[in-house]
Amino acid sequence: MKRNEGPHRPALPTLSTKDITHDHDDQCAPATDAPVPSGPAAAPVLRKELKVTDAAAFSIGLIGPVGGMALLGAGAAALLGKGAVMAFVFAIVGVAFVAYGFVKLSAHISNTGSVYALVGKTIGPHAGFVAGWALVAAYVTIAVGSTIEIGLFFNSFLSLLHIATFHEWIWEAIIALAIIGALSIRQIKMVTRILLYVEIAGAVLVAALSVVIIVRLGIGAAPAGQTLSLQIFSLPSGTGIAGIAGAAVFGFLAFAGFEGAAALGGESVNPKKDIPRAIVIAVVLVGAFFLLVVATQSLGYGVSASGVKAFQNTSTPYGDLGTAYIGSVYAALLNLMASISLLAITVGTLAGAARVAYALARDASPTSRLAKVNKQGVPIVTMAIVVGMVLVAMIGQRLTGAAEKDATFYWLTIGTIALLVAYALATAGALKYLFFSGRIKAPRWQVAVPVLGLAFILYTIYTNVVGVSGPYIWFPYVILAWLAIGFALVTFVPGVADRVRTELAVDDEPVTPAPAPATTPALSTSSSISNPKDHS
Repeated sequence: MKRNEGPHRPALPTLSTKDITHDHDDQCAPATDAPVPSGPAAAPVLRKELKVTDAAAFSIGLIGPVGGMALLGAGAAALLGKGAVMAFVFAIVGVAFVAYGFVKLSAHISNTGSVYALVGKTIGPHAGFVAGWALVAAYVTIAVGSTIEIGLFFNSFLSLLHIATFHEWIWEAIIALAIIGALSIRQIKMVTRILLYVEIAGAVLVAALSVVIIVRLGIGAAPAGQTLSLQIFSLPSGTGIAGIAGAAVFGFLAFAGFEGAAALGGESVNPKKDIPRAIVIAVVLVGAFFLLVVATQSLGYGVSASGVKAFQNTSTPYGDLGTAYIGSVYAALLNLMASISLLAITVGTLAGAARVAYALARDASPTSRLAKVNKQGVPIVTMAIVVGMVLVAMIGQRLTGAAEKDATFYWLTIGTIALLVAYALATAGALKYLFFSGRIKAPRWQVAVPVLGLAFILYTIYTNVVGVSGPYIWFPYVILAWLAIGFALVTFVPGVADRVRTELAVDDEPVTPAPAPATTPALSTSSSISNPKDHS
């Protein structure tokens, strides 16, 4: 019944075949011993090798700030005009409230299943399974939108350099997906480093553009005579909180994946300390970057009616602003980095989706072929499935004939709705666990934080479900149908709910290992002997 997510250790007397872990609330340092096979044909397992920088890199790479801000600022401008920055202010406040729950819960619970375990342990197995199921949908659909968007920016890169112009985004997207698939089956530590390096390089280039825009505006050398203006913090006449919340979906979407580190519970050497820290690092750094970029994009286009319209209608703000303020070669480089960042986003979302799906499968049916890990420690079967889902979705989208920008926003919006459902359940779980489950585990005044976070999420869902038009009116029903399938699996398939409940409860019962045999070198107090759960 154990998933064997940590490295195999020498067999200890009186213990079952389950791996066990001291649960000293992280008072013991993680293991550094080399893995020892438990048998001649020991199955590959998830590797406990990640530290706080790796987990933070995974979250930041999954967010993909450079790729995210390549288009989402324009999406917010389409609804709030020159006040697009306010959508991100609203979203950052909401994400901070939501992140509180993830940070607090991750200090007590860690698991490859991310919100599946966080919600399952706090509310119950049915809610936990549905939360994990929603997160899989969110990651997969965001991966679809991001992969389609890769073609948009890579094509702009080629066009700016007068190399070529492609009119069929599907071929670029399929090539990108093949590259993503090849990266996704590699060792997770290598993947997290790739994500981090890509985002650092892209962020430096985008930040440099932002600085140039501010300087040129400040000295009066901007195109069309534009100047610095505080009007970017004002809203169109008649815009209320509902309008801001409606546009904030782009801000929430920009942050999608900040919780990604929580899916690395089975692969982090010190998860209860490193994962909360990684989430905080990701939210703070990325939040500051988002505010800088959306503000300078709004200023760069200008607050005049023509400038606002140009920002609202653009598909490549990096290309437009890079060309206007620095030059076409720099603009091309920015679009190339946006494409690479979007590729990194898809690598991260698929890695997250595969791991959450793996956790669901392994707990629901311990003998399932879905709970298979390759020699690199990657859940290979669920990875193949989620990559296949992205491919099918992209081909289906192309057959509809939708424009590339519209297709991107369709899938990203579907993903955001699913993500907000998972966030709502996780926030409700944090509220219950911290303040209404026996001993209070946080200062009483902090109860307001998850309450406000839940209110932010529910209101944002409401404004993006009620009163929408066009294809967007169908997206909530798509997610509702997906959630219904997940609920049916955990409710009506015999034994699933009981197995999930049992597996999620194991970590609440730490096992104390028996003394090692005299012939076996004693394990030092710094060893981490893995728990039946992911050493939560």
